[in-house]
Amino acid sequence: MKSECAWRWGGSVLKMVMAHGLKIAVAGLAIGLAGALALSRVVASLLYGVRPWDALTFVVTSALLVLIALGASYVPARRAMRVDPMVALRYE
Repeated sequence: MKSECAWRWGGSVLKMVMAHGLKIAVAGLAIGLAGALALSRVVASLLYGVRPWDALTFVVTSALLVLIALGASYVPARRAMRVDPMVALRYE
């Protein structure tokens, strides 16, 4: 029997895990974009017809990676929501 408090606790766990996953994704995205911009001239010289700074490619790829990271964070967040708080406290 779930109470109102357990439902609220589960919602906050979902937010917490998703926010943590988003922070990691944004940090990785910033590092990746910096590296991609730094190495874009090298790639452009190796491949024919590739512009060094294609904004559309950077935006679409970044958005896709953030969506994948959020999807990957959602599964463990849903699993963490199902854990009873008292069981988790007793385990420790």
